[in-house]
Amino acid sequence: MEDNTKQNKVSDNKAPEVAKAAGAAPDKKFGGSSRPFSPGGAGQNFGPRKPFSRGPGGGRGFTRRDAGRAMNKPELDSKILTIRRVTRVVAGGKRFNFSVYMVVGDKKGSVGVGTVKAGDTAQAIEKAMKNAKSHMFKVKTTPEMSIPCGSDAKYCSASVVLRPTYGKGLIAGSACRDVFVLGGLKDINAKILTRSKNKINIARATVGALKKIEYLCNYTK
Repeated sequence: MEDNTKQNKVSDNKAPEVAKAAGAAPDKKFGGSSRPFSPGGAGQNFGPRKPFSRGPGGGRGFTRRDAGRAMNKPELDSKILTIRRVTRVVAGGKRFNFSVYMVVGDKKGSVGVGTVKAGDTAQAIEKAMKNAKSHMFKVKTTPEMSIPCGSDAKYCSASVVLRPTYGKGLIAGSACRDVFVLGGLKDINAKILTRSKNKINIARATVGALKKIEYLCNYTK
């Protein structure tokens, strides 16, 4: 037993010299690093690490993943107002289709509405998006993204009255609010003068009132 302990003590004393001869970094208890030198191995010491680069606001900066998300982000926002299954009776029986009514806007003053029918739901939504984009128009607004004057319009049984309310926010409901939000409009009071809750008619009446604003402004001049 005494011979074994003597051999261990001798080996411990010679450990730094053996490590130095082999090219390895000395152990921590001898005042050095604990990572040995291994060419091409996982424990190879490449020196001090560089600090992690961060963005101007203290974040991780703009990475390739963020660039991909920015490229995939759609330019227009959309919302489906109604989606219905409609039936058409023909000589051979009944044909079922899907009717989709959609509102599209860029939240910068442009908005459009579209409605189509198709045999599949996904196909109907895609066609409604294209139809709404083709019917987009620029709303005449003030620098604060409000309307310069009041307007009203009627479509079927739905009547809508619009009034500017500076500093009071958006006071609207039903399909009127969806049209205003997607168009980026603010400080508007919309009153729906109808008992009908048909969103299609209300949205078409709202679009008609917004299109009428430019004519009213030119007429008052």
